[in-house]
Amino acid sequence: MKLPELKIGKYTAKVPIIQGGMSIRVSTSSLASAVAECGGIGTIGGVGLSIEELQADIRKAKAMTKGIVSINIMFAVRNFMEMVKASIEAGVDMIATGAGFSRDIFKVGKDAGVPIISIVSSPEFGKLAERSGADAIVVEAKEAGGHLGTDRALRDLFPEVRKVVKKVPLIAAGGISTGRDIAEMIGKFGADGVQMATRFVMTKECDVADAFKQVYLNARQEDIVLIKSPVGLPGRAIRNPFVDRYLGGGEIVDGCSDACLKNCGHEFCIANRLVMARDGDTKDGLFFSGENVWTIKDIPTVRELFDRLVSEAEAYYEPTPVVP
Repeated sequence: MKLPELKIGKYTAKVPIIQGGMSIRVSTSSLASAVAECGGIGTIGGVGLSIEELQADIRKAKAMTKGIVSINIMFAVRNFMEMVKASIEAGVDMIATGAGFSRDIFKVGKDAGVPIISIVSSPEFGKLAERSGADAIVVEAKEAGGHLGTDRALRDLFPEVRKVVKKVPLIAAGGISTGRDIAEMIGKFGADGVQMATRFVMTKECDVADAFKQVYLNARQEDIVLIKSPVGLPGRAIRNPFVDRYLGGGEIVDGCSDACLKNCGHEFCIANRLVMARDGDTKDGLFFSGENVWTIKDIPTVRELFDRLVSEAEAYYEPTPVVP
């Protein structure tokens, strides 16, 4: 059965898939525009870009597609509101935000006609986001990559948020990598759409170094671990010499002068380590990934991946009857 469309504010995505925004230049205009062209929502990762780079990449993406282009801006960065306003000025279609909660962003988005997507990891924050004016809400569970707001599995957490979020689209995120996952979350659990990030790193349009993708390809299930991030949240990453040294209490010598985060433990410079990974430094970089990265064993184009996901999802998708 055909998958439903995903409506957020004034925009309608023909395919109910949001590509998660991965910062430090992992998801850029190249990936976001390719996803948007396929009928999903393509997302640029905003953190790690200067304001000028941020605006240039949004404009580049918008020039490459007539589809929907979003940006993800982590609330934990110091210049959060400056980035929000710069993104709106550059013509972004919608803004996703997590790793903290901003009440002010909803009025800014409403005044500009730009939908705001809140990323939450609890029923309490889901209810707060809807009440505050979010146009859509992403429920991100423990299976996700990068910074995590919960230790609860998606299939346990999502139903609880679904009970309290009634008026806006609710999107499932965390560990989703196949069409069957998509069909299950939308058909069985009542999600309005899904968000996928790790799976899209493994596409030809993702701009990370080939060595980065090889780390994903080589990952085993036992290589996926949690670390304490300087942001103050746990982060899911792939074991390598840097992670092993850090987890083992070895000395980490990192300089950090950017003061890019509102709160930073300074155990190491996360921005520098993520840049190393993006550029292919397999020994000293930090490779964030989702819990199920070890199951991904190919690197298709975005179009090939979309065709596969949609075909598989529609083979399994059956809408759950609405109970009056």
